[in-house]
Amino acid sequence: MSITIDSSRLSLVREESTYLAIRTSQGGRIVYTTRIPLADLSVILTIPDPAKPDPDNRKVDINHAKGFGQYLADNPGWVAPALLIRDTGGCRFEPISEDGSVGYLTVPWSIGGIGRLITIDGQHRILGVHLEKKRITDEVSRIDREIHRANDAKRVKLEQDREALVGRMQRLKDEFVGIDIYVERDGVQGQQMFVDVADNAKGISGAVRARFDTSRIANRTLSDIVTHPLFLGKVDIERDRMTLTNRNLMGAKHVADITRAVIAGPGGRVSKKVESLTDNEVIESVRSFLDVISIAFTSLAEITEEDVDNYDPSLSEKKKNEPPAPPTRAMRLRESSLLGSVGVLRVLGGVYRNLREDGAEDGDIQEFFKRLDRHMTAPVTEDSIWRTTAANEDFEPNASAPIMRQQNVVHLTKVITDWYKKAPAAI
Repeated sequence: MSITIDSSRLSLVREESTYLAIRTSQGGRIVYTTRIPLADLSVILTIPDPAKPDPDNRKVDINHAKGFGQYLADNPGWVAPALLIRDTGGCRFEPISEDGSVGYLTVPWSIGGIGRLITIDGQHRILGVHLEKKRITDEVSRIDREIHRANDAKRVKLEQDREALVGRMQRLKDEFVGIDIYVERDGVQGQQMFVDVADNAKGISGAVRARFDTSRIANRTLSDIVTHPLFLGKVDIERDRMTLTNRNLMGAKHVADITRAVIAGPGGRVSKKVESLTDNEVIESVRSFLDVISIAFTSLAEITEEDVDNYDPSLSEKKKNEPPAPPTRAMRLRESSLLGSVGVLRVLGGVYRNLREDGAEDGDIQEFFKRLDRHMTAPVTEDSIWRTTAANEDFEPNASAPIMRQQNVVHLTKVITDWYKKAPAAI
């Protein structure tokens, strides 16, 4: 009897992988650009260890990494930029195009390969994919142990869960991510590359994130909420900090913060129940709150009626031989009223939510807020209700805004909510 062996079927000992790549140059270095399956990341790249930072990179945050893995699991439409990797001399490129720009790129594995690749940017994505692979593998193993001793009904459920997990693992094999591999043997220059990437990366502000991150309901509804007369034309869509010279009422991030307070309470934690609200339900709730405070508080009513042309940034620029444009009402509000603090508006949003849940009508809440109007002068004085009641622990002397620690925001919201039924003598 003879046996025929197909040696191509045998993996034998492997310490490298080969991909199709494009060879270009950048900054005097050769750069290989390719795409690899997500599942291959932990094979060719060192898995970051949160307990032992890579000397060529920053310490990795395991929670951030887990978050990326969860993002992959929850979002079939995920998106991520290319990873930036340094080749210390272990890669081999075999051109197959006439101009030598396209070819086969062979890269060493992270363990066993010689001349390992070093991550410049992408540690959390690498660790996140690895943790997701491990989670799926561990879950499948657990199900395989339980499935044989389960009753028929539970076995059906376990088999369905196993099938879903296998599908998730297959996604990691079928879907690709880009990597740019820079050839740089010099370790000092390699570290400089990391610094250069970090220095030149421009993070996005909370205002920009709020505008474009539609995965969260408070952000998704933003474009409709900012059309309310109180906000229309008065929201800074780029910056988060409202300095005294910023002509807007608040930033887009602050609008999203107020939305969360109205729909989720002062803590701002959006539960699955809250996230299941329809966009229209959220928009209606927040706009109703804005209607209430726009009528209840005199200064907000004035801002609602103000001509939005005054908020044109160009008007704040002093032209030659011309005086600067007059300050907007929002600028004056931040100087003289607690209502100029987004923190106070978040607290009021939480109070509104609490009272609505207790059965109060908008008209009654509006009347209650009207009674608070004359106490909104800033900075707070020692004989104000903010310093002579239980709210004292949430305000520092001469403050123009409450202390914005989470526990203080929650506490102040409860204090004002309680005043609805049993108000201090001053109101």
